[in-house]
Amino acid sequence: MFTGIIETLGKITRLESEGGNLHITISSSLTHELKIDQSIAHNGVCLTVVEIDSPKYTVTAIEETLQKTNLDELKIGDSVNLERAMILGARLDGHLVQGHVDGTAKCIGIAEKDGSWFFTFDYKPSKQHVTIEKGSITVDGVSLTVVDSRKNSFSVAIIPYTYEHTRFKEYKIGSAVNLEFDVIGKYVARLLENQ
Repeated sequence: MFTGIIETLGKITRLESEGGNLHITISSSLTHELKIDQSIAHNGVCLTVVEIDSPKYTVTAIEETLQKTNLDELKIGDSVNLERAMILGARLDGHLVQGHVDGTAKCIGIAEKDGSWFFTFDYKPSKQHVTIEKGSITVDGVSLTVVDSRKNSFSVAIIPYTYEHTRFKEYKIGSAVNLEFDVIGKYVARLLENQ
């Protein structure tokens, strides 16, 4: 379980395909605090640490994960949003995030306004993937509040701190991002679908 509060950015140093799996090696300021078998969210995707060679560590993404996320688009030198699993009893500064990405979206709008930024994303239609204004959404692992909710798209407002300390400063029109919709909203949508 995660909060969607990004701790740091990591840098991709190696990508190695093996069958349907992708081994991803990341250089990070967090590496010295990690251990084998620990879960870390990478752009919102929960992956397990399988090797540590400080300052680098390696995780493995399976084929299903690669099909549902933007991890298959990673290149050496790319940055990734990193968050370690939350500690039970700690503050929940973002919202409940599982690290189970529901799919990807494309950035279709970027606007700077009075020192902040508004990003708009478009995603594939699904009865279970809904947003509501003032509701929670996770974009590449970042816990955000929906500003403008429309059918199959939404906007979020990004403050300067989030812009500088996450991948948001790298997004362009057409950038693919990982989405995790609010878990409570997904359960409500499934219950209504089964009625």
